[in-house]
Amino acid sequence: MSELVYAFCAVTSMLCAILLTRGYRRTKQPLLLWSCACFIGLALSNILLVVDLALTVGGPDLSFLRHATALISLSFLLYGLIWEVR
Repeated sequence: MSELVYAFCAVTSMLCAILLTRGYRRTKQPLLLWSCACFIGLALSNILLVVDLALTVGGPDLSFLRHATALISLSFLLYGLIWEVR
């Protein structure tokens, strides 16, 4: 059941990324681009979570890769918030 919730989180993050991309294409605001990159990374992190918990039971531990992906994606948003906002 928890894998289903994680899958829904991944789908929601990807939908947010798609909507942010559409907004960026329309307005060309750089913060929307950085937010889109963040949500793509968060969706990838959630996909890795589903793979780690559901598909690789007893296999390799993907927790470091999941956390690194989330950290990098949040770093994109942090960069956009600090250096791109005027």
